Amino acid sequence: MKIIAIIDCKIGSGGGFDQSLNAIIQMKRICENQFEIELFTTCKENIPFLDKLGLSSTYFSYSILDRLVALVGRSSWWHYFQKLAKYNGPFEKKLLKRGCDLVYFVSSSDRVATLQSLNYITTVWDLCHRDSPEFPEVRNFHEFHLRESLYKNYLSPAFLVITDSNQLIDLASSRYGINRERFLEMPFAPTPFIESDQLDNDYDMLSKYKLDEGYFYYPAQFWAHKNHIRILQSLLILREEKNWQPVVVFSGKDYGNLSHLKKFVKEHKLDTQVKFLGFVPTDDMLGLYEGSLAVVMPTYFGPTNLPPLEAWSVGKPLIYSKHLVGQAGDAALLIDPDNADELAMAMNSCKDDQKRLQLVEAGKKRLIEIDAQRKLAEEKLYYELEKFALRRACWG
Repeated sequence: MKIIAIIDCKIGSGGGFDQSLNAIIQMKRICENQFEIELFTTCKENIPFLDKLGLSSTYFSYSILDRLVALVGRSSWWHYFQKLAKYNGPFEKKLLKRGCDLVYFVSSSDRVATLQSLNYITTVWDLCHRDSPEFPEVRNFHEFHLRESLYKNYLSPAFLVITDSNQLIDLASSRYGINRERFLEMPFAPTPFIESDQLDNDYDMLSKYKLDEGYFYYPAQFWAHKNHIRILQSLLILREEKNWQPVVVFSGKDYGNLSHLKKFVKEHKLDTQVKFLGFVPTDDMLGLYEGSLAVVMPTYFGPTNLPPLEAWSVGKPLIYSKHLVGQAGDAALLIDPDNADELAMAMNSCKDDQKRLQLVEAGKKRLIEIDAQRKLAEEKLYYELEKFALRRACWG
């Protein structure tokens, strides 16, 4: 049996790209000596990074005709036409020509709409458009409806839907009427670049970015739901009430919210305390984590995220949103993401050496627990692939 994995995320997408890499590396390991696996990417700029991790990939462009097939694929008249014409679009024809039996979308993708014959595994990272529809990134210009349409139409036909938590399985199962047996919980893992032996750990990242050790670090794209503003408000509280002016470092790509944050920084004279690095190369991430006092992530979206895993991996304390306790357990200072006072007090407590040590030790234990859960999930995934291979033998 041959599986073709599809990676649509670009390197600049941050956590989405990193998690896609994790998924591919994992699937490659599971398939070793049992199933053939090949990797396709729609982004040429991904190829050097994939090569660095020993992941050979094939670039393909997604044609206008493919986009048209995906667009009309949700219409009932198209379903009737397809039943008569039995038409496969260019993308699916390419997969069939490579001998593909099962397509693996390592992130949520509307390209699934082009598949008329091939079975697929798809991925759901969150349903936050339903949990927090007020944020512009899931509200504006019909984004909510686009996501809803994708999940309503293309989760049910999937051979398997991979999510990061049982909490998300419960939500997706109830909201879209899909049997839980069609889901597989696969916990996230730290980005492969955090532990890659190809990193130049001697390189002085602090010097490169003109930083002094001991800052708070938040690696997140500049979306509204990432809640950078609450950190800035917390800096004002610490300055006024604790006479403390810690530095916060933000790294990530701007998706429209950066100007709002820079305006706040300027108006409240926080220029010396806030460093905007923009998108940083993955090879620099380890050094930036290591130079921090703690990692702070007051995000609204979940139920899981990558930075907590990376904070625990490099032995850094974590401040995290309390509604995401299912991922963090007792390995973080949990705060209300709506409450700047709570966040400020959590940041202030990170000055306590004993408290930081306690959080670091709890993070190590939490990482071991999640690793154990992932190993069990990998065994279940292998079983599902075996099951599909047996069923695939039933037709030509």
